[in-house]
Amino acid sequence: MRAVVQREYGGADKLSVREVPAPMPGKGEVLVRVHGAALDRGTWHLMTGLPLVVRPFLGLRGPRTQVVGRDVAGVVEAVGLEVDDVSLGDEVIGTADGSCADLAVVPVRRLAAKPRGLTFEEAAALPVSGMTALRAVRDAGRVRPGQQVLVVGASGGVGSYAVQIARAYGAEVTAVCSGAKAETVRGLGAVRVVDYQREEPGAGGERYDVVIDIGGRRPLRVLRGLLTHTGTLVMVGGEGGGRWLGGLERQIGGALRSLFVRQRLVMLSAKERAEDMRALGDLVERGELRPVVDSTWKLEGVPDAIRRLEDGGVCGKLVVSV
Repeated sequence: MRAVVQREYGGADKLSVREVPAPMPGKGEVLVRVHGAALDRGTWHLMTGLPLVVRPFLGLRGPRTQVVGRDVAGVVEAVGLEVDDVSLGDEVIGTADGSCADLAVVPVRRLAAKPRGLTFEEAAALPVSGMTALRAVRDAGRVRPGQQVLVVGASGGVGSYAVQIARAYGAEVTAVCSGAKAETVRGLGAVRVVDYQREEPGAGGERYDVVIDIGGRRPLRVLRGLLTHTGTLVMVGGEGGGRWLGGLERQIGGALRSLFVRQRLVMLSAKERAEDMRALGDLVERGELRPVVDSTWKLEGVPDAIRRLEDGGVCGKLVVSV
């Protein structure tokens, strides 16, 4: 099969499309004929092996998983042992250890039916970022109707979903993004958009019940200042910082400080579960959630797509049409 392969850590120049052996599903797994995959900042971290603290999990000298991509949407082509509730020909979404390829193996615990009404390319944009946003809003943020929620980084893959999910949970959402992306974010349900290039959130004295900070660099004291006395800060990922921790020190410090203050300072951990994908599918089918696709690429264009991601101009998700 064709696949986008990476043999060593580095930039987009380390990626190439090659012919590799097709995988076979094991116990509790299915083989999916890929129609769509997606790329995001997580893809970049896996590609570069940064921050260095994650390399014991990814591979010390080079990536253990050499096919790029995690989000996948496609059609079930084969099933492994002990798979009872998935059939050949089912249209599915999930997370694979390498989805930018003709075929991908997906564990059934990370597999769900493709939401009706979405193309394969749109559906591929849903799993990783959608599940992260769902957990940030529902589980970590505990968002309730009537609350004031601030989403920092609202135009990215996770942020565009977080705005919509918080709105679906009955919150009034203020979004932080660049002015160029403000109209798109406003169309997702944000009642107010703050252009960070012109002003800082909370400059008018606003305080929020929940702040969801996605890949941000603002100091912890600044984010805490945006909260009510008993508000919740959810820190999703981190950028900047050094090669070793890459901004994670802010999240770790926040989780420790949360033990001594009335505010909840939560470091979001990653989980990928079929039940969360099904919850996202329900929101899609009720018309409360839709993927934002920035642009669509072929397998051969994945290196250029990664370069666009590095430039920081992406709104929503980059999708790969296989």
